[in-house]
Amino acid sequence: MIHRYDSEPMVSVGIVGAKIITFSLNGYGTTAEPRTATLHNGLILIDGRAHTQISFMPQSPDDSFSLRDVVIGVNFHWERKETQTFRGTLKLLADNGKIWAINELPVEDYLESVISSEMSATSNLPLLMAHAVISRSWLMSQKENKARPNTQEQHGNAFIRWYDHTDHTLFDVCADDHCQRYQGITMETSPNVAEAIRKTRGEILTYGDEICDARFSKCCGGAMEEFQYCWDDTPKPYLKGIGDTESEKIPDLTVEENARQWILSEPESFCNTKDKRVLSQVLNDYDQETTDFYRWHISYKQAELSELVNRKLGVDLGTVTDLVPLKRGKSGRICELRIVGSKQTIVVGKELEIRRALSESHLYSSAFVVDKHADVFDIHGAGWGHGVGLCQIGAAVMGDKGYSYDKILKHYYPGAEIEKAW
Repeated sequence: MIHRYDSEPMVSVGIVGAKIITFSLNGYGTTAEPRTATLHNGLILIDGRAHTQISFMPQSPDDSFSLRDVVIGVNFHWERKETQTFRGTLKLLADNGKIWAINELPVEDYLESVISSEMSATSNLPLLMAHAVISRSWLMSQKENKARPNTQEQHGNAFIRWYDHTDHTLFDVCADDHCQRYQGITMETSPNVAEAIRKTRGEILTYGDEICDARFSKCCGGAMEEFQYCWDDTPKPYLKGIGDTESEKIPDLTVEENARQWILSEPESFCNTKDKRVLSQVLNDYDQETTDFYRWHISYKQAELSELVNRKLGVDLGTVTDLVPLKRGKSGRICELRIVGSKQTIVVGKELEIRRALSESHLYSSAFVVDKHADVFDIHGAGWGHGVGLCQIGAAVMGDKGYSYDKILKHYYPGAEIEKAW
């Protein structure tokens, strides 16, 4: 049963966890000088006083607080630290050897930051409205149902692992890509973002009697993936393996020959664009460090690949001699990969574990084919991310072409309905 709210709910966001937190308060009835919270014997020391937890509540809507050394893009190729500024309540909480800085604020205020953090505040209005609905849906789905835990299965030499959003116990969601990017008022917002939030206020996607687990990724590569090929084996009827085109038709990409032909070509799709004007709506500065995403290529020397795979998986395969796709999802993404070594052979899955094994950070996607030339492994791939649900670049193109936000949502979440939760 979908919960209806009499008023706008609150959300708690875990911003950063560390032994030392440096922060400053702009307002809150106190001075703005930088202050330090230090963990000592399980307590938080601030200005010589010890606390198990402490909250700083805003005295006016314009009050804000800043946190230093907030890590963004954890484990991604563009990981870095920033000073970020937020509105709402700052809660500092000691738990499990860390001080956690938690931001508590109304859902719609949170969403305005999420939309500006996930993409440019200059994006077209239909895209922003569609993203507001799915970000709100995903958040409320997590708040009400909590996420599934990360899971690992081992059967002989098969290691199948998937990573869902951590079941946070101290807060509802974290602030990084593992949940939804949330950078407070650090990112530039715009009248367009505020209008998108206002026009969709309280709107969520539903299917039957549940809120949609509205996943999204940067670029599907022309074909959307289904939930069960990336996470646990519970298909969601509104997350379908279809094409990112008006017709939504694609070949059967679970067939290896079809997947190879698809990945090595560049079929027309909404997300197949090099229009810098449209891409700048979706890609923030650090995202634009990635220039190839619809189709991409990477090469490894055999020795380089062997060292990487052995180190990332924590096994001794010896020299890697082959990479063999065993099972692909509906988008052509590999969910089970056989890695053949001179000492032993293992099977790795699902898609994110494969991407982590074959890159120092994350391979752009697991929709790839491999060609071997002497001691070189050439990997040709498609898309950026897991490909499930809304494709941000495809949705930006749809909005630019004049599609309304509800048409965008119907394309990426077929069968889902838009309803008011508050």
